[in-house]
Amino acid sequence: MEYEIRGGAFPMVICTLQKGETMKNETGAMAFMTSEMKMETSTPGGLLKGFGRVLSGDTMFLNFFTAEADNQKIGFSAHSPGKIIPIRLDGSNSIIGQKNAFLASEESVNYDIVLHEKLGTGIFGGEGFILQKFTGTGIVFLEVDGEAIERELGPGETILLDPGHIAALEESVDYGIERVKGAKNILFGEGLFFAKLTGPGKVWIQTMPISKLAEALIPFLPETNK
Repeated sequence: MEYEIRGGAFPMVICTLQKGETMKNETGAMAFMTSEMKMETSTPGGLLKGFGRVLSGDTMFLNFFTAEADNQKIGFSAHSPGKIIPIRLDGSNSIIGQKNAFLASEESVNYDIVLHEKLGTGIFGGEGFILQKFTGTGIVFLEVDGEAIERELGPGETILLDPGHIAALEESVDYGIERVKGAKNILFGEGLFFAKLTGPGKVWIQTMPISKLAEALIPFLPETNK
């Protein structure tokens, strides 16, 4: 499988498949495909895993697209302005993504949900309780809101983030929470808690979470007459 990402702030990944190669995606992400692509829709892992995908922000069903001839193309488009980041899995590494991160992948990539073991992260961190986990071999394409900043953390190195700015991280990165100190900081600052990420491993930071974009647009929306 070969691919190219086009479209700037409104990106699409265009994949070229040879006969017998298969891509899978969440329902609704496919933008176009050439005539000799076969599509099948199913719920891999059964209904239980399907409901898990719904909880993680994606669809219950996945689409599988298989090339029935060489050099067939298929395009997957992002749902909001941002970036599409390709991550290659080699069977020894795994990636944890935010809710709604999954766009598409090769068939050999496994896609599951993970409930963070620290319940406080879900209650207080908001964005971080139900996550997506990708394992196996092949390329997975993830959606990122805004621009994507990649950061490599050394062993024991820690950064604090607003939970909504976490796009993805390698599973080797420890993910917890840290309480904001000081009453004024809590009342007038960045909220009650930060996400605390400790290396080693890579972290992908998104610059404009879709939730913040929605908040920024609210003052410009017309009021609904009651």
